[in-house]
Amino acid sequence: MAKKVAVVLAGCGVFDGSEIHEASAVLVHLSREGAQAEVYAPNIPQMHVVDHVKGQPTPEQRNVLVESARIARGNIKDLATLDVKGLDALIIPGGFGVAKNLSTWATQGKNCSISKEVEGALRAFHAAHKPIGLCCISPVLAAKIFPGCEVTVGHDTECEQWPYAKTAEAMKELGCKHVNSQVTQVHVDARNRLVTTSAFMCNAPIHDIHDGVGAMVREVLRLA
Repeated sequence: MAKKVAVVLAGCGVFDGSEIHEASAVLVHLSREGAQAEVYAPNIPQMHVVDHVKGQPTPEQRNVLVESARIARGNIKDLATLDVKGLDALIIPGGFGVAKNLSTWATQGKNCSISKEVEGALRAFHAAHKPIGLCCISPVLAAKIFPGCEVTVGHDTECEQWPYAKTAEAMKELGCKHVNSQVTQVHVDARNRLVTTSAFMCNAPIHDIHDGVGAMVREVLRLA
C-alpha cells in the first residue's frame, strides 16, 4: 500500500511563503517513490506579502491556505483537519513563510513562537514515532520544539555559499545539535526520526537543491 505523507506548506513564494522549487521537489520525489502526498496549510493570514520583483513588502493581504493551494493545484486541506492516524510521515519544505507564517522566527529568532496547528502536527508525528522531513529553514521548528534533537541547515560558518549560517548558531543555543553537511546530503536523527537537509540555505545550483530534497524524501519514506 502506498505510504501517505502530509506536506505542510506556508504560502506560495520564497520571500513570504513556501519556497516553490523545494515544495515541487518534495511532491515530485514522493510521486517518483510511489508515495501519496496530502497537502495541508494553516487557514491564517500571511505575516505580509512581498513583491518578488522588488523584494519589498506590499500593502496586500493574503491567506496562507489560499496561496498554498496554488502549489497544490487546488488539492489541499486545512491543517486543522490533519489526523496523524491516517498518515505515515510529515514533510515541511522551507521558504521564508516557515519563519513568518508557521512561526515568528523571522522577527524573534530563537525566542519565536510556533503556530499552534503546526506545533500540534509536529508533536503528533513525533509522539507516534513517525518520521518528519524538514528542509531549508524549517529545521528551526524542530530545534524549538524538540530540545536535544539533531538537525542540519548546512554549515555554521557564514560565507558566500552559506549566507544563512547564523541560523545554525541560533539552533545550537536552543540546545540542539547542528551537523554540518553539503547541500545534496541529509542528516538523520534516528532517535527523533527527523530527516533534515539544507536546500536553499545554500547558494547552490537548483539541481543540487532538487537532489538534496530527494535524498530527504527517500530517507523519510525509509523510516516510515
